[in-house]
Amino acid sequence: MSEQESAIPTPKADAAVSSRLPKRLIALLLVYVVASVSGLVAKQGVLFCLLTLLMVIAIIGRQKAALIMLRGYTVVQLGLISMLPVIMYDPGNLVVDPTTVHLGEWQGKLPDYVIFIALIILSLLQVWVAFDKKVKAWFKPKLNLNIMS
Repeated sequence: MSEQESAIPTPKADAAVSSRLPKRLIALLLVYVVASVSGLVAKQGVLFCLLTLLMVIAIIGRQKAALIMLRGYTVVQLGLISMLPVIMYDPGNLVVDPTTVHLGEWQGKLPDYVIFIALIILSLLQVWVAFDKKVKAWFKPKLNLNIMS
């Protein structure tokens, strides 16, 4: 009987597990903040950057609506990035040279498919983080969708 009792999770154990922000979620939020701030500095997609920062704040606030927004955000992003090669294909304006990538002092020539593969892998990592059970445990599942509660 004691084996069955020890296998049942207690509310105190669940609260201790979900009281800390998961490290993978911290890394994803840092990527979102850096991308949004750089977009605001460059004045590119200002509204999108502001909405992303608001989503980050809601995630830190453990809002259930933020979990839904994060999951939708990552799935839409994965879909758009997966369609990027098809969207950018233009036979009349096709450049066959590899793309030059500048990272500080280093310059490299990468074919487009390598860049697309890297973007798709990054998007898959974001989807994995968004649907991870530790990330879900961070949010308050019994909280309603009212952001002001």
